[in-house]
Amino acid sequence: MKIINKLEKKSFGPFGSSTGFFMLIGGMIVLFFSLAWGIALVLTGAFAAFTYTATIIDAGRKRVKHADYIFGLFPAGRWIYIQNSMKLGLKKNRRGYLGYMRVTQPLSIEYEDVRVNLYDSSGKQLLPLMKYNSREEAENGLKTLQSLLGL
Repeated sequence: MKIINKLEKKSFGPFGSSTGFFMLIGGMIVLFFSLAWGIALVLTGAFAAFTYTATIIDAGRKRVKHADYIFGLFPAGRWIYIQNSMKLGLKKNRRGYLGYMRVTQPLSIEYEDVRVNLYDSSGKQLLPLMKYNSREEAENGLKTLQSLLGL
């Protein structure tokens, strides 16, 4: 059984993905005038707009993969096989983005969530597996993952 979890909606944040959409639309317009520049803008815009980060959990084979989905289609990452010495744990995550409107006015967006992370035998964080909005949800998800992966 495979579980795919979107950890980040967009790899380049909200400002990068919106810039990608504008580049994509601009590239479609430029295609009428210059084929090479139009294709370059469309590809760059599609890459920035649709690339996202996810974790794939394959409970049947006891392995996990932290992957970036390039153009939203092609996963790029490597599989990590679950060993009995590995552990699962919770960690609070804060993430923020800062952009500027009209050159001088800062616009910041902040997110806070709780993530279930995979740790190796020495306690080093390997990768995040799941993302939850509250600690209670994360604790339930942690118990579910522990039983699924046998940790």
